Amino acid sequence: MRSASLRNIFIGVITACIGLAGSATQVNAGLLSAKGEIIAILAGELFLGEAEGHLSGAGTLAIYSQKDSNLTCHGQFTSGAERGGLGELVCSDGARATFHFQRLSVLRGFGSGKFSRGEMSFAYGLGADEVEPYLKVPQGKRLAYNGKELKLVDL
Repeated sequence: MRSASLRNIFIGVITACIGLAGSATQVNAGLLSAKGEIIAILAGELFLGEAEGHLSGAGTLAIYSQKDSNLTCHGQFTSGAERGGLGELVCSDGARATFHFQRLSVLRGFGSGKFSRGEMSFAYGLGADEVEPYLKVPQGKRLAYNGKELKLVDL
């Protein structure tokens, strides 16, 4: 009877250690990734959001329409220092995009792609005052930033 009790305690301790090891792995995974803002123009519409890249070169992104925050897009990408990156995006309304990008640094870059409703251009890791050279702003529009909000406005 005593050996069964000791065995149960031993199993409980091993289970707890495995659980703690799993938690440590999740915490360390966060240390090996970086998040950055994305500013994108998809079919003439401004989208904002965030990307998270991992040390492996893989990552995810989530953006939303500045005009209609219910319109969201989620995607995945892979990247490397020499070859840049590739990715895919699917939006809540069924629209899709494939894109490629170039790094300006480990945390900054720009890209373009084919969106099912038109062209796509984007920049990541750059401030609102730095992105315009990397985006295809629709004719007759410009980016306006008032210190809090970025908008696509008429000229």
